[in-house]
Amino acid sequence: MAGIYIHIPFCKQKCTYCDFHFSTTFEVYRSEMIETICQEIKLRTSELGGEIIKSIYFGGGTPSILNEVELLAILKQIKEVLNVHSEAEITLEANPDDVTIEDLSTWKKAGINRLSIGIQSFKAEDLRWMNRAHTVEEAENAVLLAQKAGFQNITVDLIYGLPNLSLSEWKSHVEKVIAMGVQHISAYCLTIEEKTALNKLVKEQKIIPANEDQQSDQFELLIDVLETAGFEQYEISNFARDKHYAVHNTNYWTGQTYLGVGPSAHSFDGKSRRWNVSNNRQYMTSMGKDSSWFTSELLSDKEQWNELIMTGLRTTFGVSLEQLKAIHSLTPSFEVKLAEFKAYGWMEDSPTLLRLTKEGKLKADYIASELFLD
Repeated sequence: MAGIYIHIPFCKQKCTYCDFHFSTTFEVYRSEMIETICQEIKLRTSELGGEIIKSIYFGGGTPSILNEVELLAILKQIKEVLNVHSEAEITLEANPDDVTIEDLSTWKKAGINRLSIGIQSFKAEDLRWMNRAHTVEEAENAVLLAQKAGFQNITVDLIYGLPNLSLSEWKSHVEKVIAMGVQHISAYCLTIEEKTALNKLVKEQKIIPANEDQQSDQFELLIDVLETAGFEQYEISNFARDKHYAVHNTNYWTGQTYLGVGPSAHSFDGKSRRWNVSNNRQYMTSMGKDSSWFTSELLSDKEQWNELIMTGLRTTFGVSLEQLKAIHSLTPSFEVKLAEFKAYGWMEDSPTLLRLTKEGKLKADYIASELFLD
């Protein structure tokens, strides 16, 4: 089964830490963008080879900016030309300030059955310097409204490693989300990307980022508090209650096929990758006329191997050794490293599967890099 990702490149305002592709001045071409996204879906139907679509994900940008007509137009186009499973997971990323009773009703009628709410922090000071559009009150209310509207699959995004965020404050954020009764939590460490306002603020020493020890302490606390509350860490940054795994994201981590639609969106079919241009005007004017709106590449054996290691080790599903052997035989250096990591207690002692222990998850990036095919 496959998934489809729709990138909506619209945002009300720019968050200081964000380096995703979007525009805050989109009203003049809003309709044209939606029409072009629908056109791309139609143009690329054959790429999925009739596979059943088990997940549809509206990301961005801010998909919750879409009005009813726009959302329905995209979903209608998908269902007209693709084989969508009757119980497909359909996710909409939403900012708390966009979550209203009216919008929730619209989303449910459209078929959205999973909400991803970007709360990020329950500290007003953090929301201000991050230039988030919502308040703490709106964040708390968004989840309550969604639950009252009947949404039974809700995920909340949080960020740790924020400047001036104490360990006790971080614990209170995690506990607040647990108390809300959501099914899924995604928690990411703040990263300072080069072309962001945050990077400029750090360089000017107007913001002092958390150090590695502070980030590590908050990550370990996150794991402990969520596990105690019955959440499973099924991916390094993702936690689910009662197996409410994100179907779409699990697709990415397990190397399944997915189609990425919209400017800057990425696609993958197991052996090749393709990505659309991160330029709204070029995307809209070139669609269907030439190939300047996307780039593609065929992955080498080395790249396929390294991608499997990089993504699979982050999950509870691990990496199948048979799957790796189908790409390339196991090298002596790989076998040595594997034995070392098992001896350190960083990796489970399994003859068929590469899977990290709790301690190993703290060193996931290092372990993956050591097992890459050179």
